[in-house]
Amino acid sequence: MHARNHWGGSFEINDHEEESATLNSDWDRAALHSQQQYRHLDETQQSWLLGQPQTKKKKYVDFGCFACSHKALKWTLISILAAFIVIGLPIIIAKSLPKDKPRSPPPDNYTLALQKALLFFNAQKSGKLPKKNGISWRGNSGLNDGKEESDLRNGLVGGYYDAGDNTKFHFPMAFSMTMLSWSLIEYSQKYQAIGEYDHIRDLIKWGTDYLLLTFNSSASKIDKIYCQVGGSLNGSRTPDDHYCWMRAEDMDYKRPVQTAYSGPDLAGEMTAAFAAASIVFRDNDAYSKKLIKGAQTVFSFARDGGKRRSYSRGNPYIEPYYNSTGYYDEYMWGAAWLYYATGNVSYISLATNPGMSKNSKAFYDIPTNRVLSWDNKLPAALLLLTRYRIFLNPGYPYEDMLHMYHNVTALTMCSYLKEFNYFNWTRGGMIQLNRGNPQPLQYVGNAAFLANLFADYLNATGVPGWNCGSKFFRSESLRNFATSQVDYILGKNPMNMSYVVGFGKKFPRHVHHRGASIPQSNVKYSCTGGWKWRDTPNANPHNITGAMVGGPDRFDHFRDVRTNYNYTEPTLAGNAGLIAALASLTHSGGQGIDKNTIFSAVPPLYPKSPPPPAPWKP
Repeated sequence: MHARNHWGGSFEINDHEEESATLNSDWDRAALHSQQQYRHLDETQQSWLLGQPQTKKKKYVDFGCFACSHKALKWTLISILAAFIVIGLPIIIAKSLPKDKPRSPPPDNYTLALQKALLFFNAQKSGKLPKKNGISWRGNSGLNDGKEESDLRNGLVGGYYDAGDNTKFHFPMAFSMTMLSWSLIEYSQKYQAIGEYDHIRDLIKWGTDYLLLTFNSSASKIDKIYCQVGGSLNGSRTPDDHYCWMRAEDMDYKRPVQTAYSGPDLAGEMTAAFAAASIVFRDNDAYSKKLIKGAQTVFSFARDGGKRRSYSRGNPYIEPYYNSTGYYDEYMWGAAWLYYATGNVSYISLATNPGMSKNSKAFYDIPTNRVLSWDNKLPAALLLLTRYRIFLNPGYPYEDMLHMYHNVTALTMCSYLKEFNYFNWTRGGMIQLNRGNPQPLQYVGNAAFLANLFADYLNATGVPGWNCGSKFFRSESLRNFATSQVDYILGKNPMNMSYVVGFGKKFPRHVHHRGASIPQSNVKYSCTGGWKWRDTPNANPHNITGAMVGGPDRFDHFRDVRTNYNYTEPTLAGNAGLIAALASLTHSGGQGIDKNTIFSAVPPLYPKSPPPPAPWKP
């Protein structure tokens, strides 16, 4: 019996074939026909029924100012990463690897010699030495110098010993400071390049500080200058700086002070020293002004009509050693430096006054006038004033005299050339500027400096050379001369010996110098007790590094004997000229000079252009 079916039909389950047959037999044929027709609708008809086909939407990333698809962003990031790996990463690795810095070229021989030559001044210091003086065998000395003079509050402590003895000669000391300052003004970039700029400034200040003690530097008018501390009388057998052989630290004898109540030569040189140093220390306004004031004070003393007598005349402590033969060269020298230091036209007017050239015999053809030394400043003064004409060309009223100074300077340069035979030369190649007399090297060094400096002046203005009569010479001729003479000093000579202590493999070992020849110990040798160190054939226990000795004779022969000071004694003035020559020749810091620093205080030579007129108003 079957349950009732409310929907009609049987509850029996038929198999698939029966169901399919039943469906086929029961459906309306028209309906079936319509289904078959639907399968053949064209695309338009299908679109009416199905609508437009849906497309897959792209995804974007919105950066605010622009939008970028995910795919583009992905490939951009991949590209950046690839570029970093290919380019950036190797650069980072390369920079992180340790590498040697490019080495600067080694210093040339002139630089090495210059650095040593400066140390000679450290070895010559008197007074209370700074802790970093650099000379292990030197100590405080001369601490009572000048204390017996009632008008000297602090005495005359400081300064430099002149040579192998313990005397302080102020005339050549002032010249040495002028030369050091001049070389620094012209070649400051070279001193900076070799790390000696502060060193040479300290050396200059040590000297000028002391020279300021030798007169009343706070006054505008003075009546005396202390011109020497220590010294000796020829043939004296009483304890003094020549009779005794003692370290400066052990001196126990009296050291008399010499006073000059006239001395235009000494005062003129001190003027040059102070004025030149004031340019060196222009970055220290207070000290520079102090130096200028000192220069003006001593120059007034030099120009005093009642004091026109050489500082050395008649003084047995000075005349045999540093006798001055004139003072008009110092007038020109001091006036030129004071003009550069102050810009005061009264000084350039004096330097170019016809009376100066007449009394100094500047226009006379005298060989000694062409040789720069602690005594004769004429060739240096003329070159310094020629510099004014070369670079500033001031014109009237100075042109006529400056033009003649320029001509004389050119002739001096011609006299240094071997082909003119103006001076004799040794077979080994040294010019004999002091006519074959002993201690020639100080003059050779000075001439080398002047020659190379003049060549640098020409090069700085684009002038290829100069004329000697009808013959033209290139500036390289002067540079070759300077090089040959300095090379001779440094060892290219028949003795194959460097005459600068500590430079090269072969140099003097028996230098005539008290401090260098006596061992540093707790033993204090008496005045005559030190003679055994003077007379010993053994080498000095201390090398006085950088000292240029007196040099060979006129046959290029040299005897390394301590007791013969003509060969083996160094001097301040000689070393100052050598330092200037070496600074001019070294390639460190580049070639050429500082054209403008020396003219810092010189006012404009011509009036300024008038201001434009006011705009026209109707």
